[in-house]
Order: sequence, then C-alpha cells, then structure tokens
Amino acid sequence: MTQTAPTALPSASDPLGEALHLMRLSGCIYARSELSAPWGIDLPPLEGHMMFHIVTAGCLWLEADGMEPVRLERGGLALIPHGFGHRLVDERGRKAEPFFDLPIEQVTERYERLTWGGGGETCQLICVVVRLEHAAAERLVDALPPVLHLDGWNAGDDRWLADTLRFIAREAETLRPGGETIITRLADILVIQMVRHWLTTQDEVDAGWIAALRDEQLGRAIAAIHRDPGQDWTLADLGREAAMSRSAFAARFTQVVGEPAMRYLARWRLLVARQTLRDSNEPIGWIAERVGYRSEAAFCRAFKREFGVSPGTDRRAGPPGLPTAD
Repeated sequence: MTQTAPTALPSASDPLGEALHLMRLSGCIYARSELSAPWGIDLPPLEGHMMFHIVTAGCLWLEADGMEPVRLERGGLALIPHGFGHRLVDERGRKAEPFFDLPIEQVTERYERLTWGGGGETCQLICVVVRLEHAAAERLVDALPPVLHLDGWNAGDDRWLADTLRFIAREAETLRPGGETIITRLADILVIQMVRHWLTTQDEVDAGWIAALRDEQLGRAIAAIHRDPGQDWTLADLGREAAMSRSAFAARFTQVVGEPAMRYLARWRLLVARQTLRDSNEPIGWIAERVGYRSEAAFCRAFKREFGVSPGTDRRAGPPGLPTAD
C-alpha cells in the first residue's frame, strides 16, 4: 500500500495562501509552436485540465465564444483555468484549423512541436496542459474567470517572471536532459503566480468561496475543515474555530459561501476521498474512515450520489485524460 507523505502547510491564519499551496499540478504536456501568418488553431475543450500559453515571439489573438478577444504580445501569458475550447489566431476572425488536424511532431511522450502557417510574419509560443491534483485547487479554480492574462515581460518589479519565461523558452528549444521536468516545475510556479496576481488585483468581493477564505473568521473554519476533514465536526465546533456562535456562524457561512457549512464539509470530504482513491492503493474502507465516515457502505452511497459512480469505478477510471488525434 502507498500513502502520501504529509505536506507542510502555511499558517492557518492564511487560508487563501493554504489553498494556493495545495495547488499541485500534474500530467504536464507542452508544445512549442512556430507559426507564420496567416494561421489559426482551434484547441478543443479539455475537461479537468488547465491550459496556458506563453508567447515568446510575435503576437496573437485568443478568441472564444462568449468572451472578448485577448491580444497577447511577446512575453504575454494566458491561462485557461477551466479548460474550455478556444482559438489562437494571427488576426481576429481568422479561420482556425482543428489542432489535431495540424502536422504535429511528437518529440517525446510529453513534448510536441508544430511548425505551420502561410510563410508570413512569425509567432512563437509554448502551450502547456496540466491537470490539478488537489480538491482545494479545484475549488479555487472554480472561482476564477474564463481567462487570466498577464504581460510577463513587463511585469514591473517581477523581473523573475520574465527570466522564468526566457528559461522555459530556452528549455523548450533545446530539450536538454531533464528539460521536461524543469518545464513542469516552472509551469506550476507560473500558474500559481498568475492566480495570485488575479487574487491581489481583485476588488473586495462580498460572496463566494474566495470571499470566505479572505474573511478572518470564516477562513479559519474553512482551513480547519481542509486540514482535518475526518474530524467529527459539528456546527458548534466550526463556530468555535471562527470565534462565532453556532447560529451566527451557520447563517454567515451560508450567506457568503452560498451553501450550508455541513454541506460544504460533506462535499469536501468526498473530494478528498476521490483524490486519495486515485493517488493510492489504500482500501476503500480505510479512505472512508479517514474522511469521517463510520461505515464503508455509507461512504459508497454518498460518493455515488455526489459523482454518479461508485468509488471502485472512479478509481479504475482515473482522472480525465487528454484527447488524442484519431
């Protein structure tokens, strides 16, 4: 049997920082593209994944149905946190070809290369696809907008960001030993930096999960749930964590988060259990007990209500995979 080693967490006084700390990514696949105008690429939706694009030369437009186009120039980054389908084009409105219909060169299992276009002005970019690994990260991503974008080359005092982009570009070009690992680790950092940048530039919000994490009292209660989902929590216990009465805590939690505290706890337990199922070979009964269920049967019923499949079926299926060309 395998068991994940404990990870040191930030102080419980920083629940938002804790959520960022748990934002681990895996399954990194990246592609380096050299495109010449006219060109357009239609990228399919990738359920359960995040995509981000780094422009290392030239410029492009990012388009998607229902949103304003985003222009990215050299050093620009765009994060697609919900993995929806979108188009990258050299000019707005350009016809885009499906990604898997293009002459993609499979260099390694995790690295692809694309040279394509009409021979005009050149754009170079690196596209990275990653999968989230922790329930806290999934909840955080749910709160993000459809697209986050940042000018990494001109990020003010964040000179390290420009240096990181250049480092990634160099590693992608040369594909030296260990290059895939380096790009994966740096992709983690860039994604977290972009999310943190978005969080710090938002106006104060009155409702939602992020607002609750920012709330001095509710944030402490949510952090306690995250750290020990298997504890036999009651509303009174969580109210004490938040330094509030039971009734005041219950009302405030529902008002800000949008669901009752005990429903949040139940769903969080199941998300953590689902992750543990996929990451380990531990028996289902052991996992059920670790997240607070007194019987395996009760856990299996709750799991199927939440996810539509039994724990065993979900374990065998694993996380959503990447689509492949036919």
